[in-house]
Amino acid sequence: MLSTAKSLHLPAKYILVKQGEDADSIYFVLQGLCHACYLTEQGKQFSKEFYWEQDWIIGFEGLIGSLPSAYLVETLTETKLLCLPVSSIEQWREQSHPVYIKLLEKQLLHKENKERFMLLHTPAQRYALFCRHYPHLQERLSDYQIAAYLGITHISLSRIKARLKENS
Repeated sequence: MLSTAKSLHLPAKYILVKQGEDADSIYFVLQGLCHACYLTEQGKQFSKEFYWEQDWIIGFEGLIGSLPSAYLVETLTETKLLCLPVSSIEQWREQSHPVYIKLLEKQLLHKENKERFMLLHTPAQRYALFCRHYPHLQERLSDYQIAAYLGITHISLSRIKARLKENS
């Protein structure tokens, strides 16, 4: 199956998956940073997820439900990826392959943690947790991107950072 994998070296701002279109590949991030977001008809962007080294980018909703991608995925930096056709993961799924099961488990745990993160913490707490768990991302993302991930405006993030600076 890995014999069908291709190595990709892409520039920043390259769109891997367009919102509303079928994804034909899954990706493993070797180097770089990618972002998935929902775009509204009004042009507003809601951050879904960031992906960095050693992360898989898989649209399980599209894979399981045969639906077009509900979100856009793009590179934020120059990125090196391993690209596999969706048919590879479809085979893993049909065979209940251990790799597929591990990917599902990892995704489920991530979703549970993200839900808890968003529902049980204030914006200031979410920012503190983000800084503690992802210090390497702070340097690689803009405040606007971090705010979108936290579910707040960049103005709110700026206020949170100012309060933290005052208190330290």
